[in-house]
Amino acid sequence: MGRVAIPYGVKGWMKIQTFTENADTLADYAEWYVKRGNDWQLYQVANAKLHTNSLVAELVGVSDRDQALALKGCEIAVPADSLPEPAENEYYWTDLIGLSVVNLRGEAFGEVVQLLEAGAHDVMVVQGVREYLIPFVGKVVQQVDLATKLITVDWELDY
Repeated sequence: MGRVAIPYGVKGWMKIQTFTENADTLADYAEWYVKRGNDWQLYQVANAKLHTNSLVAELVGVSDRDQALALKGCEIAVPADSLPEPAENEYYWTDLIGLSVVNLRGEAFGEVVQLLEAGAHDVMVVQGVREYLIPFVGKVVQQVDLATKLITVDWELDY
């Protein structure tokens, strides 16, 4: 959902780069997981607020600039069960990663390995025999079936 960007001040606060639609979405969560190396550590959020269009936060146990600097670049996540249910025909990107993609004729493209924000719409990066960039828009994406891990698209292999 984000990452620690840089320390903010001298009392352990830090600027947070968010990967959410609204910069302050992470402020709604009382606990954050912070990834240091290969390990996720749970932190309690003492304070989080918007400051000139950026999120700044204070975590319990991070009380000075050096401790905040040690977290620079670390990824931030929240417990999956604390996320709200997506609206109809909306999906969390993490739920789409790894799904197989086929077109209306059943021809396989491969698996979704990444999603990109491309301004007007999001784009699926699908890896198979080659890499495909497929717009994630209603005219192209015909069905997303999370149960069978399959996305059906109105797209051709030679596009």
